[in-house]
Amino acid sequence: MTTSSPPSPDRAKAALLSLDDALARLLAAVQPLPAGEIETLPTFDALGRVLAADVRSQLDVPPLANTAMDGYALRSADVPAAGTLLPVSQRITAGRVPGELQPGTAARIFTGAPIPPGADAVVMQEQCESLGDQVRINEVPRPGQWVRRRGEDVQEGSTVLTQGLRLTPQALGMAASVGAATLPVMRRPRVALFSTGDELVMPGEPLRPGAIYNSNRYTLRALIQALGGEVTDLGIVPDRLDATRDALVRAARGHDLIVTSGGVSVGEEDHLRPAVQAEGRLDLWQIALKPGKPLAFGSVRRGASSGAGEAWFIGLPGNPVSSFITFLLAVRPVLLRLQGAAAGMPAGVPMRADFAWPKPDRRREFLRVRRTAQGGLDLFPNQGSGVLSSAVWGDGLVDNPPGQAIAVGDTVRYVPFSELLA
Repeated sequence: MTTSSPPSPDRAKAALLSLDDALARLLAAVQPLPAGEIETLPTFDALGRVLAADVRSQLDVPPLANTAMDGYALRSADVPAAGTLLPVSQRITAGRVPGELQPGTAARIFTGAPIPPGADAVVMQEQCESLGDQVRINEVPRPGQWVRRRGEDVQEGSTVLTQGLRLTPQALGMAASVGAATLPVMRRPRVALFSTGDELVMPGEPLRPGAIYNSNRYTLRALIQALGGEVTDLGIVPDRLDATRDALVRAARGHDLIVTSGGVSVGEEDHLRPAVQAEGRLDLWQIALKPGKPLAFGSVRRGASSGAGEAWFIGLPGNPVSSFITFLLAVRPVLLRLQGAAAGMPAGVPMRADFAWPKPDRRREFLRVRRTAQGGLDLFPNQGSGVLSSAVWGDGLVDNPPGQAIAVGDTVRYVPFSELLA
């Protein structure tokens, strides 16, 4: 009796990977850039970069107790009843060092100015009447009223920003508040980008019969830049194996990651698969995802003149929405991982569906939606993978489990585009 050999991987139908499994494989393979490639930038110029070390405060913030209001600083015990009249003993503006407050007096004070020693409260000016060199206090103050305590925001020695944080405008303000004029950040990942397809032309060129404008080149370039990458755009590569191999060799030089769109299927004109296999290694994954089923992941060897090692490779589908969504779900976490930032899928928020989705797919679906003034979600009517207008119209995605029908009023998981670009 003879035993037949199993079908080859090329002929066997690949099982669909779940998105979670695909992300786990990506993040297990890709490691952060070497710690020795840290840059030091002026805090002014660090927006969007990933912090390479904790930032600790060398001072209390605020460094002195100060007032949160314009008004009068006083001892609360000196105002036993509304209408109490006190002499004004000093005037304190922000940045001025006050003298000690004499018992039975008040100090005119302005927002941000230090609280004078001896005072324990501030009465806002709307509750006071100025009477020349005296003031009538028309409310009984509580100790600590309108006083910002020393160190109530930040205490000396505490960590104010943690390693791996992608720096936001408010994070830069926090760094400045503790005196950090410069910040250590990971260098930007160097990403080579190209598209494949003889049908592609660039905007501004004549649109010959059978051709389409290359929207993916614009979308992907902008996405890479928005997520901290430094892009080298290698343009459009002809549908030839030799041209594709040459592009991969050039892309691997001096880059950490290669991103392509189109050509990851198994058709006769899809040359990326054999080209990557010839110049490195490749896994072609079929992901249980709609839109965006095919995803290629692997690496391309660098030439000896470019130093040892390899560049990671991710090949995205060619359809515009598939390319856009698979980038957000698969390339985004890799870019963040390279920079040492948290790279998980955003948690999303539960929201009400103001639409029906009665015929779900067997795959996990990402539906283009936008929020309504009534607090629900509307669905773009055409969810095709080539309908890029749906991604412009929408402000996020519904992450819908496999086979899950949606009725009007159901609670769904909504992931804003703003979270997928952070």
